[in-house]
This record gives sequence, structure tokens and C-alpha cells, in this order.
Amino acid sequence: MLGVIVNVITVIIGSSIGLLFKKGIPEKVSSAAMTGLGVCTLYIGISGSLCGENVLILIASVVLGVIVGTLLDIDGAVNRLAQKVEAKFRKENSKVSIAEGIITATLLFCVGSMTVTGSVQAGINGDNSVLITKAVLDLVSSMMLASTLGIGVLLSAVAVLVIQGGLVLLAELISPLLSTGAINEMTCAGSILIIMIGTNLMGITKIKVADFLPAILLAPIIYNIVPLFEKLTGLFA
Repeated sequence: MLGVIVNVITVIIGSSIGLLFKKGIPEKVSSAAMTGLGVCTLYIGISGSLCGENVLILIASVVLGVIVGTLLDIDGAVNRLAQKVEAKFRKENSKVSIAEGIITATLLFCVGSMTVTGSVQAGINGDNSVLITKAVLDLVSSMMLASTLGIGVLLSAVAVLVIQGGLVLLAELISPLLSTGAINEMTCAGSILIIMIGTNLMGITKIKVADFLPAILLAPIIYNIVPLFEKLTGLFA
């Protein structure tokens, strides 16, 4: 839960700073910060991807995962949800409401591949590096949001605690059911997504990372299917 706590604290600090600077954070400052964080995220992803034991499992997980994600249009669903909520709370010719600030910030901080991947890694193997990197990203984002959307962004820290904390606890519950090899493949697949997030943050790519999320769930399943397949092929050899 360390990563979740750090994330909550950074949202509170960032929002507080943003409320003090109502004119907003200079774009060149936020852009430079995002590029730097993108490089760090890329490094974390590459490091984590080396724990995989079978590259074929990784390839199958990612390819099948993005096929499933694309067919389900996960990225589109997330964007449509964000647009609907934003449209519901946004009112023309009126000041930004607290509700709009809470909803917008919660969607930004909690609905995304980095949230899922980071929470899964923190819950399964205690690796908080992704959540802490996300916390730094949210520090910058909360400053910019709070300077325009107000105190609602600060209140969204509660949602970060509940949603991310819940995902970490859920991952901890299922971790005893997974073997070390399955966890490694799951971490490897998740790290590939983190690499994509890093390149997106750096402005190199515009990958719909959310569509790749099923790869994290498919990795341990494929890992357990491979030995069964090998046994079956051995019987008919």
C-alpha cells in the first residue's frame, strides 16, 4: 500500500500548490516534467520486462490481449465514460463546480492502464515503482488541474485511496493462487504496457494502452496452459 499512500499524498500536495497558483502552471514547465517522467517510466518498463521466462508467452499475451481489448474497445469505453461525466457536470457560463473537479480528477488519476498495472504489481509482488512514478505524474497533473478546477481536485485524493487501494488488496488476495512463473509473466506483460505509457508521455507515440490491458490477465492463463499443451502433444508424439 506504500505506492497508494504516496500517490494520495502527492495529489494532496499538488492540488494545494495548484490552488495557490490560480493562473496555472507554465506549459513549458509541465511539458518538460512530463518528458522526464516519460523517460523514467520507460526505464521502469524495460527493467520489468526482463523478468519474463518465455518470450512466446509474452508475444501471445500481448497480441491476444490487444485483440480482445480492441474488440471490446476498452480505450473507447474509457474515453466515452470520461466525456459523459464531463458533459454532465460541465455548465456553460458558470464557474467550475466542486463535483466537476472531483470527477475529472478521479477519472484522470484512477481510470487508466498505469493505475491497473501499478496496483497489480504492488499487490502481487510488492513492487511499488510504477505507482510511485504515477504519483509523481499525478503531482504535476493535480497542480495544473487544481489551478483551474479548484478544490474538487484536492478532494479526489479520497477516490485515489479507495480505488487504487482496492485494486492492490484484490491483487494481494489472488496472488497466493499464482505461481512464481505466472507472476513473472504477468509482470513482464504489464511492463510492456508501461513501456508504451513511457513513449506516450514522451510524445513519441499515441498508443491506446488501455486496449492492451487484457494482456496482463492472459499472461498467467497462457503460462498455465502451455504445460498442458506440451503434455497433450507429448501423448500424440
